[in-house]
Amino acid sequence: MKASNKMWKQIAQEAQALRDETLAKVGVTIEIPAQLSRNVTDIPDRVLSASSARITSLAPQEIITLASERKISAQQIVQAFLERAIAAQNLTNCLTEILPERAISQAIELDARLLGNSAPLGPLHGLPVSIKSHIGIANRPLSSGYCAPFHSRQRPDTDALVVQILTRAGAIVHARTTEPQSMMQLECTSNLYGVTTNPYSNILMSSGGSSGGEAALIALRGSVLGVGSDVGGSIRVPAAACGIYGLKPTAFRVPTTGWSSTPPGADPIVTVLGPMSVSLEGLEMFMRVVAAAEPWRIEPALIPLPWRAVDIVLSREKPLRLGIIWHDEVVKPHPPIMRALKEFVNKVSNVPHVEVVDFPPYKHDEAWAIASSLYFTDGGEADLAVMAESGEPLLPLTEWIIKDNPGVKLLDRGELEYWLEEREEFRMEYSQHWNETGVFNRASGNWEGTVDAIICPVAPGVATQHNTAKYWTYTAVWNLLDYPALAFPVGKVDKAVDVKENRKRFMSDLDKENWKLCGRTDFPTPRYVLLNTISTDFQSC
Repeated sequence: MKASNKMWKQIAQEAQALRDETLAKVGVTIEIPAQLSRNVTDIPDRVLSASSARITSLAPQEIITLASERKISAQQIVQAFLERAIAAQNLTNCLTEILPERAISQAIELDARLLGNSAPLGPLHGLPVSIKSHIGIANRPLSSGYCAPFHSRQRPDTDALVVQILTRAGAIVHARTTEPQSMMQLECTSNLYGVTTNPYSNILMSSGGSSGGEAALIALRGSVLGVGSDVGGSIRVPAAACGIYGLKPTAFRVPTTGWSSTPPGADPIVTVLGPMSVSLEGLEMFMRVVAAAEPWRIEPALIPLPWRAVDIVLSREKPLRLGIIWHDEVVKPHPPIMRALKEFVNKVSNVPHVEVVDFPPYKHDEAWAIASSLYFTDGGEADLAVMAESGEPLLPLTEWIIKDNPGVKLLDRGELEYWLEEREEFRMEYSQHWNETGVFNRASGNWEGTVDAIICPVAPGVATQHNTAKYWTYTAVWNLLDYPALAFPVGKVDKAVDVKENRKRFMSDLDKENWKLCGRTDFPTPRYVLLNTISTDFQSC
């Protein structure tokens, strides 16, 4: 029987059985307590050996240094992270599989290299790295969150280019992580693997999406550096939900050859790959290694631009100017987000040579109209056809983004050209809007004193209840503009402080709907609050 004719439930059972088979190959049993609190982030340290807990608590650079100096073997490091990944899977359902045979084999090679008095393989020597599952791994299945492709598509013969680069730099790929049906959810749920949950609120809240498996795994330190993807917030929203760091680079900076995603040419809003990590240093490490490999020599669409470390000297002649978007004039953020912004402003306002100003948003409602019209230019026909192959049902957020979204329809050539023109016009207008935060110097012909970066919310609220994340614009606007954006943690929800106000007036119907979610979630503790940093510095990101 052809795989495409198998019913989706059977395919899902096979996918989960394959995952369980890979977990069993690690050869250990991780016992999870029967009774769990909402916050399960402390469980791995309690159920792992002291050695494994210590190794997996280290920062990425510490792991590399210890492995390179033969103070801890790569085999010990890999074993520790494999065990912790199993614990994370048992707590949040964040894995599609782990790769113990591959990872241990590579670790043995790295250790043997050092025993032979050779130098470390590369700048990531001995560092375990996790990969979102639609990024190809040799001889492993690709599905993009759908059931039918899990078996019907040929498995790749080689790793995706970005995985090859990381491996050549000494990284060890040890885990693959969950993604949602259609990849177009700010949640992480599929018929293949079920729901990935948030480690800070157990089963009640979402880990975010679409890179929700990466976020949950990294939050539980089953990995300290991973690769996600982002077309509307899919790196930044899960990073926000799980309290880690996530970077959406500009398009054509990180290679995508070898992934399962948008067909070449069908990219009116480009999906990008980017790093997720426990630290800011982890993100920079990833970008530096990828750029140093000069992937544009293999993938010609990439920008041939080396990584440039930007040294922000606070004693420079001109102050670092930060613009704050308090809200997007469509949906007001919930109390913990507003508090986080205020605390951030209070702290950086006291830093010498830093200037903080309000940054007025520019037509973010129009941005969503354009973006949502360009996400599915075929009206969602290709996605619906893939789901029909196995008979799998549309999950709530897939149905919402494809069928309930007024922007999604089959575009003829004229309509597509119209929305592409709208995209370019919006980009020009936003650039002018940004420039006007400064002063135009007629003598030089340049804008001076413009905002260097924007700080704004990642989303209207913190981690959402399942199937409620429907407001994308706080992140999607930067995809439309193709600006690099970084999500970073600033604190946790405090129920005693973050009290919901009794609002009577709303900026829009969407604002009113999102404010109701604030009451529904009631801020279970603790959930992370993250902010976006947005810059137009294409050279560095």
